[in-house]
Amino acid sequence: MNELNTAVLVIDDEEMVRDNIEDILVPQHQSEEQSYIDSAMDILFDTQKPLLTRTRNFPSFTVEKASNGMEGVKKVQQAVQSGKPYAVIFLDMRMPGWSGLETAMEIRKYDVKAEIIFITAYSDRSIDDIVEQAGQNVGYHCKPYAPEEIIQLATKAVTDYNRLRNLERLIESISNIGWKRNQLDSLLKNILDQLAGSIDTDMALIGKLHDNFTYEKVLSIGALEEKVNLSELINRVKNTPIGNNEVVQIDELVLARLDSYSVFAILKKQERLKTEKMYLLKLFVQNAAQAIRNAELNEKLMQQEKLSAVGQVIGMVMHDLRTPIKNIRLITDLVREEGNGSELIDLIDRSAEQASEIFDDFLDFIKDTPVHKSPVNLLAAVNEAVKMAEGREGVESISIHIDIPETLTIAADESKLRRAISNLVNNSIDALYNYSVPNAQVAIKAEVNDNKALLTIRDNGPGIPRDIIKTLFEPFVTKHKSNGTGLGLAIVKQYITAHGGNIEVSNDSGAVFTITLPID
Repeated sequence: MNELNTAVLVIDDEEMVRDNIEDILVPQHQSEEQSYIDSAMDILFDTQKPLLTRTRNFPSFTVEKASNGMEGVKKVQQAVQSGKPYAVIFLDMRMPGWSGLETAMEIRKYDVKAEIIFITAYSDRSIDDIVEQAGQNVGYHCKPYAPEEIIQLATKAVTDYNRLRNLERLIESISNIGWKRNQLDSLLKNILDQLAGSIDTDMALIGKLHDNFTYEKVLSIGALEEKVNLSELINRVKNTPIGNNEVVQIDELVLARLDSYSVFAILKKQERLKTEKMYLLKLFVQNAAQAIRNAELNEKLMQQEKLSAVGQVIGMVMHDLRTPIKNIRLITDLVREEGNGSELIDLIDRSAEQASEIFDDFLDFIKDTPVHKSPVNLLAAVNEAVKMAEGREGVESISIHIDIPETLTIAADESKLRRAISNLVNNSIDALYNYSVPNAQVAIKAEVNDNKALLTIRDNGPGIPRDIIKTLFEPFVTKHKSNGTGLGLAIVKQYITAHGGNIEVSNDSGAVFTITLPID
């Protein structure tokens, strides 16, 4: 538990004011002589002792004083250098030499976190003027003042200062802890909740803004997504000039960004945030983004370790099974040579070939085998992939539409491309059949755009569950499937990436897989 910082600095050219504020915040203890007199009176008159010891209901302040701005700034500089900064600075507005405003501006060169409270008998400066020149982390109170007002101002300022320091330490710690993603999301949500409270809003979220300005929510608090037009919000973000590692406020929108991660906050009132709170938003984004990256890297490392162990076992098993599977084709060829060929033999051949390709898929994935490109007719590759699904359960009740130009040719590894497409088609067939979708359809379409082939595989099934759509292409991610290894889509992703392409998934009245492949 960090000790409460209750250090106060009073900068005023009037000694009486300096001493008065000190006497208010640090009441002088009664003298030793007075204590003896009080004890004697208690004995003589048998005064009853109180049952409860009376305590102050405000912090135990420590107070230092400076008679002018230059002396005050020097004290601030020394306090920061020694690691014991002031929590609160009471500052007179009119002083010989540096004015209070000039002093505040100098203080901010060394300390942007201290709560500055102007105490002045003159109201010739509006709070807006002060904020504009001295920064937003300031308060303002007019003389004459009552002792209770000084205590109240100092207590609130110390409370705010220490609450924000504790939040700051918590924020700084999150990027250095090895969290699992679900644990991290819970912690970030809690911190975001506290941070939102400090800037007086109940709606905020962490989002990831991709290069094409599509929006991906990481987490949120409040009813932001229900009350705010997200399309309009993204447009505002797109049109907001903000550099990396910056925080800006435009009207009620506060935006902080680091790389692709952003924090949006919608304020209840269109008031300028104090510098301190803008700083905390910036700090939160920095550490939250780093923590998310760390969690993602940690999960990928665990997946790789898991995959490596599984891969070694699978590799040994497949190595042993590969030869007998491939020998099936030799046996069927011998049967045909003896004149005993039939459709049943052809089916055995196709089954053996598919089994062999499945083995090849796993082994290629584990070894990250490079692709070998050659000109491939995309329509022919898709037709072959669809043909491979002919014996799949439920395929007879599903309508498959193919819309691909006959002459569309791309540079690809034909076997790997065909198997990737086959995997996606099989997934669609399984989803449509398992959910008994009426009028079940799979639509496969390709077109050329900017010297790239855009291939979409779309079905009218239930779509991808929201809780796995972001991690769908990672190993061992599967849901509501009675069969499958959880590696199929990871293999597809690896194949497409190896071709220099990209694959994305979305839901649009069913699952939509979009593959982009270079033509050359």
